[in-house]
Amino acid sequence: MKNWDTLDEQGVCSADKDCEDAFRVCQKLDIPFHQVSYVKEYWNEVFSYLVNEYELGRTPNPDIMCNKHIKFNYFLRYALDNLGADAVATGHYARTSLEDEEIFQQKHIKRPQGLFRNRFEVRNAVKLLTGADHLKDQTFFLSQISQDALRRTIFPLGGLTKDFVKKIAAEHGFHHVLKRKESMGICFIGERNFENFILEYLEPRPGNFVSIEDNKVIGTHKGCFLYTIGQRAKLSGLSEAWFVVDKDATSGNIFVVSLFTLILCEINAGIA
Repeated sequence: MKNWDTLDEQGVCSADKDCEDAFRVCQKLDIPFHQVSYVKEYWNEVFSYLVNEYELGRTPNPDIMCNKHIKFNYFLRYALDNLGADAVATGHYARTSLEDEEIFQQKHIKRPQGLFRNRFEVRNAVKLLTGADHLKDQTFFLSQISQDALRRTIFPLGGLTKDFVKKIAAEHGFHHVLKRKESMGICFIGERNFENFILEYLEPRPGNFVSIEDNKVIGTHKGCFLYTIGQRAKLSGLSEAWFVVDKDATSGNIFVVSLFTLILCEINAGIA
């Protein structure tokens, strides 16, 4: 699935690399490889939302919107309508209340056409459950997908830890997958310098860093959208670390607190 068509900062199209890796896996498993493009849909329903939210001074989560609108909507419909699939399987570390772990232990399923029939007939709500690997759990990013999508999705990795999955991959020769670094960038866009990237789409809106301790201006910034609560502020000339605690998109002020004050508050809270 390709949702973005430009190069990242290393001059690599992350979507092309993802497709290449997926193709090699399909070859090894001897299963068909299909590629679909949702560049337009991603722009309209995920990236535009992302930019609008940043412009309002909020910090959006593109992964949640991508799962809701692209993976578990357009892609799911494509698999059902064009590939004759009953459901899709993804590599998310999550589970549902419909999961039958015994399915994944079977080498051969005699009647695959009936495998998901009970799922579609269920009238009760399907619950999204945390995965066994709590450090890699991804249910937060799946929190807005529909009930119908949950019924038609299985999470084979939900009952496993990531370390165990890597062990399985190594034993079966998927070494190229093991070499992949974990993605920390924007969903499907790749690794980028966030400030440089977002300033390609939003005009700078200079404002002040304001200390909550004495309400004094201690620095300036290029826009509230470049910072999120909890992030360390970029303040030149100050040796101590300062962190964002609040933002006012209307005035352009970003309110910050010093590390010393944070530690002091934590100590006082502990004593109380």
